[in-house]
Amino acid sequence: MEPPTSSRLNSRKRRKDGSGSNGATELDGVPPKMSRRSFGLREPAPFSDEVEIDYSKPYIRVTYEEAMRGTPLDRPVRVYADGIFDLFHSGHARALMQAKNLFPNTYLIVGVCSDELTHNFKGFTVMNENERYDAVQHCRYVDEVVRNAPWTLTPEFLAEHRIDFVAHDDIPYSSAGSDDVYKHIKEAGMFAPTQRTEGISTSDIITRIVRDYDVYARRNLQRGYTAKELNVSFINEKKYHLQERVDKVKKRVKDVEEKSKEFVQKVEEKSIDLIQKWEEKSREFIGNFLEMFGPEGALKHMLKEGKGRMLQAISPKQSPSSSPTHDRSPSPSFRWPFSTKTPPSSPANRSRNESAVTYDISEDEED
Repeated sequence: MEPPTSSRLNSRKRRKDGSGSNGATELDGVPPKMSRRSFGLREPAPFSDEVEIDYSKPYIRVTYEEAMRGTPLDRPVRVYADGIFDLFHSGHARALMQAKNLFPNTYLIVGVCSDELTHNFKGFTVMNENERYDAVQHCRYVDEVVRNAPWTLTPEFLAEHRIDFVAHDDIPYSSAGSDDVYKHIKEAGMFAPTQRTEGISTSDIITRIVRDYDVYARRNLQRGYTAKELNVSFINEKKYHLQERVDKVKKRVKDVEEKSKEFVQKVEEKSIDLIQKWEEKSREFIGNFLEMFGPEGALKHMLKEGKGRMLQAISPKQSPSSSPTHDRSPSPSFRWPFSTKTPPSSPANRSRNESAVTYDISEDEED
């Protein structure tokens, strides 16, 4: 691939003005710009014993200033980072990302210590060395992996791999009888500090597993692992199976409780809705009732109007006094049928019958 325009201009200026020990020059105090290329990796990073190094060229380290200005593409800054990388996690990947981005043109070499060194100086690992090598190989920021890396960096090792800088966090790392195994690297001006990622480490992950051992043991038993593979005793195996059954029953009871709560909640919502509708209908019914039968309701007015009409019908208006009067014929006297005499009367009523022998009914009474 052809380098970008700015890189070509910088290379022309270097040929014109002369170059330093590693091809880097100062151009009027302005560092040359170099775009960092990103290639899509399709294969894991190679091991150091699989990479050919041209030893015909002399090994001359670049200074920090030269590395920051940017080196030619064919002379990247070789940065070395080492570690155990057990249970490879995001904290490891972030540290390697920082090491890769220390300089514009960086070639990152990562050293991974063997099981023997790690078990002697630090402790037992979860992953064996081959698994740890493979994990680092597949990190996108790594260009080369050194297997069986030394615990303490020697000048011979630095010269063999032509290392310019060593990247690690700035916290003193006491090990192998030394207060800081990177002390001589710092004194030589080859140390490039990185930042640790808080909240994540291999020790934290192991602590979680140990703390919740029963949970993970039951989890793996469910997934088909045998008690022998998990180093679980016969009694603990039965205990875990019993706990699993109890948890299933609890889960079912919890599901039933949740469903019953949802049902009760729905019933409550519907009952509240019905009560609200009933209240609205009752208020409407009471209003209609008062409007009809209240003190000033429609029924009272209807009764008043009906009473007036009835009174008007019962007692019609009198005819005028000037109207002519008609002589009425005397009403015929009432007599008992089939008899020409008055009906018999008792001695008590005899005096009354004497005074009224006949019964006259006037026309007015008939009306």
